[in-house]
Amino acid sequence: MTSSLSDASLTELTEPLRQANEEFSHHYPGETGRRQPVHTVYGGAHLFKSDSAKRLGSLARRSLDQFAPDFMTFARALELPGSIDLPEDFDEANELASLLKTDPEQARKEHKSAWLAYTIYRRVVEKLQREPVEDFRIDFEDGYGNRPDDEEDGHAVSAAAETAEGSKNGTLPPFIGIRIKPFNEELRARSFRTLDIFVSTLLELSKGRLPQNFVVTLPKITIPEQVSTLAALLAQLEKQTGIEEGSLKFEMMIETTQSIINHRGQINLPLLLAASEGRCVAAHFGTYDYTAGCNITAAHQHMLHPACDFAKHMMQVSFAGTGIWLSDGATNIMPVAPHRFVEGGPALTAEQIDENREVVHRAWRLHYSHVQHSLTNAFYQGWDLHPAQLPTRYAAVYAFFLESLEAASERLKNFVEKAAKATLVGDVFDDAATGQGLLNYFLRAINCGAITEAEAVELSGLTLEELHSASFVKILKNRQAL
Repeated sequence: MTSSLSDASLTELTEPLRQANEEFSHHYPGETGRRQPVHTVYGGAHLFKSDSAKRLGSLARRSLDQFAPDFMTFARALELPGSIDLPEDFDEANELASLLKTDPEQARKEHKSAWLAYTIYRRVVEKLQREPVEDFRIDFEDGYGNRPDDEEDGHAVSAAAETAEGSKNGTLPPFIGIRIKPFNEELRARSFRTLDIFVSTLLELSKGRLPQNFVVTLPKITIPEQVSTLAALLAQLEKQTGIEEGSLKFEMMIETTQSIINHRGQINLPLLLAASEGRCVAAHFGTYDYTAGCNITAAHQHMLHPACDFAKHMMQVSFAGTGIWLSDGATNIMPVAPHRFVEGGPALTAEQIDENREVVHRAWRLHYSHVQHSLTNAFYQGWDLHPAQLPTRYAAVYAFFLESLEAASERLKNFVEKAAKATLVGDVFDDAATGQGLLNYFLRAINCGAITEAEAVELSGLTLEELHSASFVKILKNRQAL
């Protein structure tokens, strides 16, 4: 076989392509496989304590114990798949509960809906005891309000001190940060000052060490200059405090129409990311500010509005492959009982108790459906505003992964065994593009606690080392080399 192109001419011709490919890879490095929190809990800076996560967990367990003391009640409240078929007869329910405890695998084969409800409930309870909050944002914005400068200065110091104390005692959640005020002309000076005081105080009290996964959240972004200014401020703070360059990261809040499309008609999201100088790690959608900016009336400002789906899809298209985490907004209907027992007062009536249960269950169902909608659309993180939302956050996440566990396991096993050749499993056709998606499914399921590493190894057919590699291509190459 002869070739008309010499090595030298090929190199000269393809060098621009090589450079362009490298530049593309720089902008789109892909998923890291690093754990992403399933939620961010926001709370006013004036209320934050070093053990806030623990306290929120206690309140969440109290709500679960009061309004869903067993897995069948919880399943019916959320309308989990198959919950309508769960037994209502006391003896039959007890017999099924006993089987689930003693032989869960047999129960899984014979009563899948009961197994799902039982497993979700058990893992939610365990999660609320072990790690009730994955990410907490100490809020100096909407959850805090505008206060006199002296008062906000004081809260910036006290919140930083509590953060340092929590870091020292190991009581902080795995992810933590602060939300500052927006960088508009009215509030930017106050926002700069709060950021400076908090970070400087925190580093002074913690001997120059930031808590693990610490971020700063910038809200109500409209122009790239707000993002680039925050990047410059963080760089200056690093220089002044002596911490490692690039260690201060931030998140962008996408909650204005201008953050989606600017006044020139350009998609603004890539411009915002470019202005971050590599410091941006996540983009959070703000449901209520965004819908208000679209002139949607309050009664229709909710996470399922088509305007929100449009904005979030713009976020997905703009940030896909960049490694930037995406987070959805919050459900603002709180699972709070309208009637409360007052010490020394009359006992609640049967009607009041029933109404309390129905109000909480209705709010739980709404939150559950919102989280499921987010997950279906590949937003694996969202906001939670109340401790009673924690049980439904974890229930929705666990249900999302557990429902499709068997199908995903079969597809991944079959796919890996045939070493990236196209396969047909049942009526679902897989090609090479789905391999990484299936692997990401297992990684996210492990990271959120829906399944254990041991379960993932058994079900996926992969080794723990292969799972940790987070790369489907690497797994196949290694197996083909054997």
